[in-house]
Amino acid sequence: MKLFSENIEDLRTLYIASLKKALDMEQKITKALPTMIEESTDPQLAKAFRNHLTETQGHVTKVQNLLREASGDVSTGTCKAIAALISEAEDNIKDAGDPSIRDITLIASAQQVEHHEMAIYGTLRNWAELLGQDEAADILEGILDEEKNADETLSNISDTVNTTAASSGVYTTAH
Repeated sequence: MKLFSENIEDLRTLYIASLKKALDMEQKITKALPTMIEESTDPQLAKAFRNHLTETQGHVTKVQNLLREASGDVSTGTCKAIAALISEAEDNIKDAGDPSIRDITLIASAQQVEHHEMAIYGTLRNWAELLGQDEAADILEGILDEEKNADETLSNISDTVNTTAASSGVYTTAH
């Protein structure tokens, strides 16, 4: 149960509250990515995570700027969904003993995060457009494009990682 709740009475208030959650989301991802880099055994995967860490740090700055422009404040909300996805990813990393399976798990977890981010930024972009915030909508579209690109990169890497794991006998079939 929430002790204090924002009173969401209009789209602008909802937009600002959602930007605050997006900021929390990006900050949490920035903290989680170094572990993902460290746990990656596939060089392409580690490189993709390093590149996305740099992008994510840029997203933090962009969302802070959007919040500052929209409300004069850069405080965060709490993104419970990303906290749950990161927690599950951490558990999966610990449970995956084989390096190939760990890489597959890292990719799957990262793509779940990317899909959540794409949903958030697509929604925020649409709301910015409705609110007549064209510059903010363009910035949010740029972030959305980077998230889509990160997801596509992970899909491409997964083709190689999954094939490598399958050929090394890591996959087993139930009888």
